[in-house]
Amino acid sequence: MHHRFKDIIWLASRDYRNEWQMSTFFIIALAAVLGPMMILYGLKFGIVGSMLTNLIEDPRNREVRPIGSGRYDSAWIEQLHAREEIDFIIPRTRAIAATIDLKSEMAKSIISVEMLPTGQGDPLLKSKSIPQDLRQIVLSEKAAQKLKVKPGDEVSGSLSRRYKGRSERVHITLRVTDIARHASFTRDGAFTHLSLLEAAEDFRDGRAVPILGWSGTNQRNDKRTYPSFRLYTRSIYDIAPISVAMNKLGIEVNTRAADIDIVRNMDQNLSLVFWLIALIGLIGFSFSLGASLWANVDRKRKELSVLRLVGFRTGEIIWFPVLQSAFTALFGWLTASLIYLAVSFTINGLFVTQTEGSETICQLLLSHFIIALILTLGSSIIAASLAGYRAARIEPSEGLREI
Repeated sequence: MHHRFKDIIWLASRDYRNEWQMSTFFIIALAAVLGPMMILYGLKFGIVGSMLTNLIEDPRNREVRPIGSGRYDSAWIEQLHAREEIDFIIPRTRAIAATIDLKSEMAKSIISVEMLPTGQGDPLLKSKSIPQDLRQIVLSEKAAQKLKVKPGDEVSGSLSRRYKGRSERVHITLRVTDIARHASFTRDGAFTHLSLLEAAEDFRDGRAVPILGWSGTNQRNDKRTYPSFRLYTRSIYDIAPISVAMNKLGIEVNTRAADIDIVRNMDQNLSLVFWLIALIGLIGFSFSLGASLWANVDRKRKELSVLRLVGFRTGEIIWFPVLQSAFTALFGWLTASLIYLAVSFTINGLFVTQTEGSETICQLLLSHFIIALILTLGSSIIAASLAGYRAARIEPSEGLREI
């Protein structure tokens, strides 16, 4: 049985090679259908895939910003942090109190920067050195350039207030632990330990801050509440449920959910369009290939009946058109892949100046090539089943009549 199957493979391949003109025609025809589909999907996967990747990787797209002010204590913040959809949350003090003037020895000018509370796990400071106390800060790239400082340098910070009818100003020396990426915060800013923001707020409220030696009225004795918070979800797909949860709590929030939905809908719609085109193309080619193989079996009835006459069984004869169809699928897929590689290289070269280093306009993964091969082989074998059925009905007696 195994020996006869090897013979069928050998005979089918020899016949396929002998009729190389017809075989080449079918290979080109398949490549003409499959190649453009691979290019189309490569464009869809490259463009929309890059957009989705940017949405997923950019932590700003996972931010949930409360609108207006509220009253949130530490216990409420911790309770919210326990939700599995939340990656990072930290309270914020009043925006009017969250500014500080900075000056360095390397720069003459004094700049006013916005302070943002940060802590371990801050998605905007991934792989950066997080401030561990109120005397450490991470500067935004823009602020660092103006101050002409680098990690490890010190800057002088100052805060001012009107207290008991007179102006007062205090100073604090801060060490720059790191520089945030420009994309993390595009304005003049400083990521600080929450305690520095709390100290700045207390100072501006006229309260004393003993840890820094700043005078004022009695220290805060009541339970501290915060008007806002910084919140980031674990993924862009958690934005919607967190927004719903916030609305149930009576907290109005602002997110980039609309932008995310646009890209996701675009991905779904383009996928539907692609699969419709692919289905039409594969069905059309399958019918064409099946009809041709059927005609080929009719043309070789004598040769196939002789194979039946010399002992080949019906099941083995069926493999003859099926194997030739598989040869067409394999070589057609290979030709289409080469066409795709050449065209995608050209397309990506044309748009190299309009894209970032990690982005590609036309891209397919190895898994996509494998799926294309499996689908092509499957449709070709299904198409060959009609010809196989035709071959199975050939009687050995037909070969006797020709002898």
